[in-house]
Amino acid sequence: MIVNLGGLRLNNPVTVASGTFGYGREYEDYVDISKIGGIIVKGTTLEARPGNPPQRIFETPAGMLNAIGLENPGIDVFLNEFLPELVERNVTVIANIAGNIVEEYAEVTRRIEKHKGIAAIELNISCPNVKQGGLQFGTDPKAVKDVVKAVKSETSIPVIPKLSPNVTDIVEIAKAAEAGGADALSMINTLMGMAVDINTRKPVLGNIFGGLSGPAIKPVALRMIYQVYKEVDLPILGGGGIMNVNDALEFIMVGSSAISIGTGNFVNPQIAEDIITGLRDYLEANSITSIEDIVGVAVQR
Repeated sequence: MIVNLGGLRLNNPVTVASGTFGYGREYEDYVDISKIGGIIVKGTTLEARPGNPPQRIFETPAGMLNAIGLENPGIDVFLNEFLPELVERNVTVIANIAGNIVEEYAEVTRRIEKHKGIAAIELNISCPNVKQGGLQFGTDPKAVKDVVKAVKSETSIPVIPKLSPNVTDIVEIAKAAEAGGADALSMINTLMGMAVDINTRKPVLGNIFGGLSGPAIKPVALRMIYQVYKEVDLPILGGGGIMNVNDALEFIMVGSSAISIGTGNFVNPQIAEDIITGLRDYLEANSITSIEDIVGVAVQR
């Protein structure tokens, strides 16, 4: 089940989404992390960030709201303290990076380029661009192109921007990423949402708004991947509410060459291995020799 995702070689098409799997340590008692196709580690910024004030997580019907705020120890701590353990365990590591200005993305990439062991970079472009008054990179086609181009100029490994669904036209954003030189696309990030505590009569989350993930967003993710697969010539890493192998197959059939599991890790820490096994069983049962044979088969052209 080897997959080539824009130059990123995965032993199987199953990855775990950034922010839901830490640096792998948290799951070692439950799963052999070396068997997972790729681990997209916790979002990393140039400097350490404390994250948002509590409450940061809230369960909703068929989903979860989070407003962690990119709490992380900074790129140098990740590279020197966490990355060596993952390399030692023969894990395919995808670094998820974020920044408030283009130059921060570029600097984080330069530091990554000096280290061995990272197979690809996923760009979190749902961050506010402080030079544009807080407008998210991911909602502005020009900003998307600019940040992808800047990162590509600093590295030789595949660059995979993670697209925000909080836009009017996802195809326009995907084409901007392609124009910037992206090697693949990661789709989708969380949808913006909120919840209210009727007893305190205040928003539940300390940040008021948070990102909605889980099964509730799966239909939105499938629709957007379907649209982009038809219009953009880049492989897609699809995710958004995948909870079992049938969900994974749906994502593959609308155009995902590989998939990422997010909220599902919290429900079943062994879900990645379960889905790898389920995909292998599906291929064998249907006499299909390669995952690539069913990528996009549900898309009408």
